[in-house]
Amino acid sequence: MNVKLFIELFGYFGSMLVVVSMLMTSVKKLRIVNTTGSVIFMIYALIIRSYPTALMNFCLVMINIWQLIQLGKKERHFQLIKVSAGEGMMKYLLEHYREDILKYFPDAAIEVSDDCDQAYIVTCDTIPAGILLGNETEKGTVRIIIDYATPAYRDASVGKFLYKHLTEYDIDRLVFSSKSQGHEEYMKEMGFVQSDAGYVNELRD
Repeated sequence: MNVKLFIELFGYFGSMLVVVSMLMTSVKKLRIVNTTGSVIFMIYALIIRSYPTALMNFCLVMINIWQLIQLGKKERHFQLIKVSAGEGMMKYLLEHYREDILKYFPDAAIEVSDDCDQAYIVTCDTIPAGILLGNETEKGTVRIIIDYATPAYRDASVGKFLYKHLTEYDIDRLVFSSKSQGHEEYMKEMGFVQSDAGYVNELRD
């Protein structure tokens, strides 16, 4: 591959990242990917001596870094609310995010969510950010059916808050044994350990 072609492909890659970042619903991920794309495109602009383009991308990088710092400083006010599975806000959220939920939890029978005896909503500054549906199989142990964060809150903060505060409702152990798409890495990050029963999280450890 000649150098000129490599440089062109490098510039296209940076441009692609900037465009892809605009499709992301998570503000944090958008800023990170956009910053990466802008850095690459800035380097490309410097190589081809397009200094106005390089300056513009440098400004974008600085803006993104500033916004990421502000996001880190911003205090989020989460709240965990126990609700009835088939009523009110839970029913609305399950219907509203149905297609997205089924991407991650294809085995989840959302239509029969009334049968779930454990249903929780996590809010962030009063905005619904995540839901948990499951059944208590024995005292203190809940088998998870759906553990879902809305697209804008997929930075693990909802999960960390949820698992920390479920113990307030006398839940000590979570078990997840259903099939899920791309959910395994998240569960490992949240402290789940794979066992014969599936993925298990001992909340009081």
